[in-house]
Amino acid sequence: MSPDSAESSPSSSRDWFFPSPSFIHSTSNSPQSPNYPRKFSTIPRHSRSSPTDWKPPKTSTFRSVSSSGSAAYGDQKYGRGRRRIELIRRIEKTAKQEKEDPVLEQKRDVSKAVSGVKTAIGEMGIRVLGQRVKIRWQMASYIAILFTAFGSLVHKNFSLRNQVIDLQDQISTMNIRLQACNTSDTFDTISILQESDHLSSKGLKILALTVSIALLSTPLFVFKYIDYISKFRSAYNCSEKVSLNKQLEYRVDVLLSVHPYAKALALLVATLMLICLGGLALFGVTDDSLADCLWLSWTYVADSGNHANSEGMGPRLVSVSISFGGMLIFAMMLGLVSDAISEKLDSLRKGRSEVVEQNHTLILGWSDKLGSLLNQLAIANESLGGGIVVVMAERDKEEMELDIAKMEFDFRGTSVICRSGSPLILADLKKVSVSKARAIVVLADDGNADQSDARALRTVLSLTGVKEGLRGHIVVELSDLDNEVLVKLVGGELVETVVAHDVIGRLMIQCARQPGLAQIWEDILGFENCEFYIKRWPQLDGMQFEDVLISFPDAIPCGVKVASRGGKIILNPEDSYVLQEGDEVLVIAEDDDTYAPGALPMVWRGSLPGDFIVPKLMEKILLCGWRRDMEDMIMVLDAFLAPGSELWMFNEVVESERERKLIDGGLDLSRLVNITLVHREGNAVIRRHLESLPLESFDSILILADESVEDSAIQADSRSLATLLLIRDIQAKRLPYREAMVTRGQRGSFSQGSWIGEMQQASDRSVIISEILDPRTKNLLSMSKISDYVLSNELVSMALAMVAEDRQINDVLEELFAEEGNELHIRLAELYLHEGEELSFYEIILRARLKREIIIGYRLANAERAVINPPNKNERRRWSVKDVFVVISEKE
Repeated sequence: MSPDSAESSPSSSRDWFFPSPSFIHSTSNSPQSPNYPRKFSTIPRHSRSSPTDWKPPKTSTFRSVSSSGSAAYGDQKYGRGRRRIELIRRIEKTAKQEKEDPVLEQKRDVSKAVSGVKTAIGEMGIRVLGQRVKIRWQMASYIAILFTAFGSLVHKNFSLRNQVIDLQDQISTMNIRLQACNTSDTFDTISILQESDHLSSKGLKILALTVSIALLSTPLFVFKYIDYISKFRSAYNCSEKVSLNKQLEYRVDVLLSVHPYAKALALLVATLMLICLGGLALFGVTDDSLADCLWLSWTYVADSGNHANSEGMGPRLVSVSISFGGMLIFAMMLGLVSDAISEKLDSLRKGRSEVVEQNHTLILGWSDKLGSLLNQLAIANESLGGGIVVVMAERDKEEMELDIAKMEFDFRGTSVICRSGSPLILADLKKVSVSKARAIVVLADDGNADQSDARALRTVLSLTGVKEGLRGHIVVELSDLDNEVLVKLVGGELVETVVAHDVIGRLMIQCARQPGLAQIWEDILGFENCEFYIKRWPQLDGMQFEDVLISFPDAIPCGVKVASRGGKIILNPEDSYVLQEGDEVLVIAEDDDTYAPGALPMVWRGSLPGDFIVPKLMEKILLCGWRRDMEDMIMVLDAFLAPGSELWMFNEVVESERERKLIDGGLDLSRLVNITLVHREGNAVIRRHLESLPLESFDSILILADESVEDSAIQADSRSLATLLLIRDIQAKRLPYREAMVTRGQRGSFSQGSWIGEMQQASDRSVIISEILDPRTKNLLSMSKISDYVLSNELVSMALAMVAEDRQINDVLEELFAEEGNELHIRLAELYLHEGEELSFYEIILRARLKREIIIGYRLANAERAVINPPNKNERRRWSVKDVFVVISEKE
């Protein structure tokens, strides 16, 4: 068949087979293999219809074939091969023209679309000036047209590229089949298949590179669009106050603020996007697989130095870009981790972390009583090897820890944990494990009493609102007695109250009537010596209380908690009372693990010296200053003092105003039986005002923290200290010279002309009790010994610590402080024994039971302090009538 006939007859080419150019090139230099299997296939239908129009393009492979095997074409044997080659050239030329024509058409479409977009934008600018209402919709439509045109062009580009790839695949397939028909080598066929796979993968790589570039440029277009929209709105819409940029910034800020893990999640997403985009870009510029490119992208992100091994311009550009992004992500990760660590350390420093403790003592609030309270709790927990005390207040944690570190006492193994927070917020209460605390102490704030009690009431409400419930009890310090009922009403059975103002006032009255009693109270309330404990001893069931008194070698029984009466504590019960099952014994002991009942000793009771009754003498007492609970103090004094006693009131309050305040406080002046009120008006820190008073004639002088300055402890103490010094100086000047010399000879502590020595002389004439709020001022006055005793908030701290350790003790303290019931007394030894009589302490206890009194200690005539719960109670010793005993007895 001739070449002309092949071109003129379309049907004759239907069963033709085309050799691959590479195959022809190879077969022209190598012998054919007759044993190679032949494969046959028809030419595609679109190539059969018009073979004259479909001219294959000339390729470099065929050019090489024509140059290397020109001699073969001259031979008639290879005529058929020449016709086939010419047909292939026509087919490839036709494919090339078809490939170039859509590209030109695409360029023309792009230029037309761009010119159309430019025309549309120009028209839009003109219309904006006239029609401001349609601006947004027109802008959106033009942008949509632009994106549609761009999308259509991209779509056409990809479709044309796919067609070209399909044509190349078809040509490759036909070449492979032509090689098979001409019996090519097996190895040549494999190389052709690999070349075909390479051509198909090349298209994928170009697509991957295009996608990665498009995704990288998308954020830029989005930001530009947002910025353009924001400027457009601000320029043509004056009512638009918030730009789109600010709205997006606000949304991002809210997202990062509300969700704690948003920053870490955004960093993770950015890292994954960088790895994926980098992997696609590497896949487009290298010959590696997609999985290898993704792994290589991760190595560039993790270590920016790995890109140094890249070869070629494309891989180097991509690797440098990925490494640069990896450095940015690494910097953001460092900042995120640094911020998280700093925030956590700042949270720990400021006391925002949760306390994971149980059976701890929780103190809510901060006041000047905290130091004494911590000291007492540390002493109480010493027998347990130390405890845990958590303090939460509205102060900085570092400041609290610094103030506690300055406290000059040994914590004895007790750990103090500080946290910043408000007791009115349930989240802060949960932070200190309030539901697992064995005791909760609510301290009163320094300042106004009503405001302090109101805050304590709100704190109790917050504590009762804890969903988990409370394991321990609540000890609330109040400033005003009138608010006690309201707090107990809110807290119910969980609350125990200690009214600091009332406790100090009652202790001042008792100590003024019985000098030396304040030291006894300090020993009993504090944990350093002996204190109250309640415990059940089954071996004592069925025993009378008289025998129980001498059953404890290391403790002194004081009362019984009666189980049959709902757990009521009876102080100083009758000797005939028999302990029942469930009853508990109240004792005074050094610690809860230092005492136990022993064998019942043989004790000789004996008899009292006689029916000696201590007469109640009229007293003259001076009150300097004005307290909020003055009416309560007057009623207590009226119950304690003998008939005919006088109570002088010296302060700056006008007399008519005093009566009004007393009546408003609930005092009925007409019902005062034993005392007569004497009013004097003046300033207690002005000497001439004090000199108008008969200071040398008073049996007791009580210097009160004045109501006008009680909000400031330092100012109140300064005023009390000035009043004390002035009174002692005036008394010293009014003493007769002979008595002064005698007193000076007895004291001998200071020089004859010293002012403090003269004040000590005056202290023998009358008892002065000073109310001091700051414990540091109290230590100063105690060392100077110019005041018989100083009562301060330290005693209130002791009471709070004791009630916190055992809430039952609060009932005992309330009875000892009340006007009725039992109280502490200091009795002369002559009431129980004769001069020089040898008795054991057990025998004196049994003699006191004849007067229904319980002796808890003694003070020898030549001793400065009393001994509570003495050891060796069964040991005999010689006593003097000048000795005194500390007893618990009913109020006279």
